[in-house]
Amino acid sequence: MDVLFRFVQYVERQIVLFDALEDAAFKHVNDMSGPGTMKNLLSEVARTGKEEELAEKLKDYSVLMTLTAHPTQFYPGPVLGIINDLSRAVIENNASEINLYLQQLGKTPFLKKQKPTPYDEAVSLIWYLENVFYQASGRIISALREQFPHALSNENPVIKMGFWPGGDRDGNPFVKSETTLRVAEALRGAIIRCYYFDVRRLKRRLTFKGVDVLLAELEQKLYNNIFVPNQRTDLSKGEILDLLNQIKEIIIYQHNGLFVDKVDNLIGKVMIFGLHFATLDIRQDSSVHGNVLKAIAAREQLLPADYDGLSDAEKIALLPSLKGKAQPELYEDPLIRDTIESVGAMRTIQGLNGENGCCRYIISQCSNALNVLEVMGLLLLGGFSKDSLTVDIVPLFETVDDLKAAAAVMQELYENAAYRKHLKKRGDVQTIMLGFSDGTKDGGYLMANWAIYKAKEELTRVSREYDVDVVFFDGRGGPPARGGGKTHRFYASMGRNIANKQIQLTIQGQTVSSNFGTIDTAQFNIEQLLNAGISNDLFSSREETLEEGEDGLLQALAEESYRAYIALKEHPYFLPYLNEVSPLRFYNETNIASRPTKRKNTGRLELKDLRAIPFVGSWSQLKQNISGYYGVGTALQALDKQGKWKAVKQLYGNSSFFKALLDNCEMAMKKCFFPLTEHFSRHPVYGELWTLIYDEFELTKKYIFKLSGKTELMADYPVEQLSIQMRERIVLPLSTIQQYALTKFQALEKSGDNKPMKEVYEKLIMRSSFGIINAARNSA
Repeated sequence: MDVLFRFVQYVERQIVLFDALEDAAFKHVNDMSGPGTMKNLLSEVARTGKEEELAEKLKDYSVLMTLTAHPTQFYPGPVLGIINDLSRAVIENNASEINLYLQQLGKTPFLKKQKPTPYDEAVSLIWYLENVFYQASGRIISALREQFPHALSNENPVIKMGFWPGGDRDGNPFVKSETTLRVAEALRGAIIRCYYFDVRRLKRRLTFKGVDVLLAELEQKLYNNIFVPNQRTDLSKGEILDLLNQIKEIIIYQHNGLFVDKVDNLIGKVMIFGLHFATLDIRQDSSVHGNVLKAIAAREQLLPADYDGLSDAEKIALLPSLKGKAQPELYEDPLIRDTIESVGAMRTIQGLNGENGCCRYIISQCSNALNVLEVMGLLLLGGFSKDSLTVDIVPLFETVDDLKAAAAVMQELYENAAYRKHLKKRGDVQTIMLGFSDGTKDGGYLMANWAIYKAKEELTRVSREYDVDVVFFDGRGGPPARGGGKTHRFYASMGRNIANKQIQLTIQGQTVSSNFGTIDTAQFNIEQLLNAGISNDLFSSREETLEEGEDGLLQALAEESYRAYIALKEHPYFLPYLNEVSPLRFYNETNIASRPTKRKNTGRLELKDLRAIPFVGSWSQLKQNISGYYGVGTALQALDKQGKWKAVKQLYGNSSFFKALLDNCEMAMKKCFFPLTEHFSRHPVYGELWTLIYDEFELTKKYIFKLSGKTELMADYPVEQLSIQMRERIVLPLSTIQQYALTKFQALEKSGDNKPMKEVYEKLIMRSSFGIINAARNSA
């Protein structure tokens, strides 16, 4: 056992070294001025003379990236720091530093002894905001401003950041209103700190008459707001911009414009980040709001006493006209009290950090118009008035059924006079969140992605009918099975029938460190997202909108794959297999996040209560990844048998959406390795299920090759293909050790033997999880 643990430690550190090497080589293996980059876009705009079209597009176009504390980051903070330093040492070719960092790595523990608090999670992600996103965004805005100074609108930051740790309450009982306020304070402190250090750097260059005094004044104001609590002033974004613009004017007219680019760089950052750094979203499950209103009706005279007995239509008519303020201290139930207090926290944060500090309330598991108006009612009872309701209410549609009903729900809301009036005050913009993770768990890979595509088309159509600008906020995870993979290709493939005024998406756990871990990787990936939406409007050579026949083909493929996936999901041994053969049951013990792995704290394992991350992550550790391809092969075979293969092949050649779907599918399959669990093919209970999964994998591979004409997965992406091959080879010993430990653990559990070895096997399973997940970079 000691030798096995040493193998685990060794492989964990091998993975860290490989991560650092890839980060260091990023600029060599990616074309930093090629297709999808800002440099390429700007030269294309200049070549085609589309400066005016670019300026028009940038009036209301932006990319919003929301960092979430979803439990997929298995690296502890100190290890992420070592990766960063090691990568820099590799770039500098500093052998002695590399040696020191590797020794440090050998002594640094990977296992967390206790769960992080929501505030700990926030602090970890604020590090990325300060050290990566702040710098990368500044570079991008400077490049834009330098080439096309009049293209950027002062009213619309092109890059925006969102933040969930400390605001996301959905299924996390540890997030309280005090946490929310504390995180907002930390965000404000972090951005002022960034400005302060930038101003200090500016002082070294701007030593001119008239400028030095203004800079010293700004430095002092920033300093007081961070370090001197009793001298803190009501500093505002406008105040900082006024001072910087005065400085800029003096430099231009009195000092030959010397170093004006550095001032412009800081102005660009203040435009993006204000005093909030990132918008802190509040999120809660729809079922909670109805219970809170019911409790208020029973305790206070703010709602009719018989509120619970009213019909949905009567509640919808009543909720937008509520007056008065609910008193949270009257309620013993911590969930009811916190839900009311969270509204008060939103108002406090808006007062301190500006309106953008906390202006979105997201409703998980939203399934009807009442769910949205319940939140509107709660906001009114929490201290907002109808005339100053400075909050966007964001419904989140997740399951396949909810996605199908989404357009009807939004139509009902648009026809509600009170809600429409609220939207008018919010600039006629409605944000709608769509969840990829639960959709894939619910309906399989093809159906979930197609259901979201169709929902976006329908929601765009309905919103346009009612003169509402709809913005889609995509809840994407790391792997293809949770909406990850080659994300920018999906945005570039959206047709004219889908609104693309803004791109909004979540950046979760692992994806933060793997895609945005350094300034170079962050800049490259932000540029890819920016480019996807701009190029679509400015240079799209082919109309990406699906034609009627293509639409019907994708619908048929989705339905066939859905039937196959549901048949697998309803197999009597589906959940027992996942629970016994994978490390699913140990997810909660890894101490990687504050949030529990199940929505409801019940003893029995129910698929509907199981969160998408442990579900997808467990299949990933099994090297079977079903949620990234299952049903695709069956669907392609069914259409082939119906004589539609020629049409499917044409669709693959014409539709970049379908091509992006299958590219991501190939990525999920490239990370599969069935020999690891092949012994289960002969298992008396699980043999049939294992064979079903393996046969579908082989069938999907056969048809993807038939479609693409290639003979290996990910052949179009040789760099990523090689990276995955090397990572999978490094991690194979860990996967083998984990399967061995799981088998031994199950044998001891079935015999009822509680030997000390049982605990040792449990630790071995969890330790192996860390390396396996980290090696995959986007597996959960």
